[in-house]
Amino acid sequence: MSKKITGKVFVVGNDIDTDQIIPAEHLVYSLDDPEERRYYGRYALSGVPEAQSGLPKGNIPFTPQDQFESEFKVIIGGKNFGCGSSREHAPFALQVAGAEAVIATGYARIFYRNAVDGGFIIPFESEEDLVKEFTTGDEVEIDRDNSVLNNLTSGKSYPLKKLGDVVKIVEAGGIFKYAEKNGMI
Repeated sequence: MSKKITGKVFVVGNDIDTDQIIPAEHLVYSLDDPEERRYYGRYALSGVPEAQSGLPKGNIPFTPQDQFESEFKVIIGGKNFGCGSSREHAPFALQVAGAEAVIATGYARIFYRNAVDGGFIIPFESEEDLVKEFTTGDEVEIDRDNSVLNNLTSGKSYPLKKLGDVVKIVEAGGIFKYAEKNGMI
């Protein structure tokens, strides 16, 4: 993975649960079949109601209808991102859709663990609530080395909490691949 993540941002609100990230009716696709697994990208974040998101007028979908990949590489949420069931499919769906990172003020513990352990997506934590600071479609750059989020649209920068070994685990492809690579198993 690159030391910098750049792309458009998708802004959602607080308490985005796993059923909003990937609604239960879309859990029918095989994770092992490449043709079917791409549907997780198509339906990623399709359950977020407009009232709970920071989306601009027009209710922009995360993944356009009849497409499988999103133009948004970074998701910004508020507190308790990924709450709800312990669905591993949630961070997986975001990864399949092409997202590389989520930035939130806090995560449900199970979502955070699934994101890292599965090697799906980097869960950054922000020092402040960024939902009001960004608009869906803003261009951003995450400088992983310096733990900084730069809003290239507005020119403002925001500190992120240090990740420690989280990036190494995600880059390795998950906790088991990380452990193998480092002679732990």
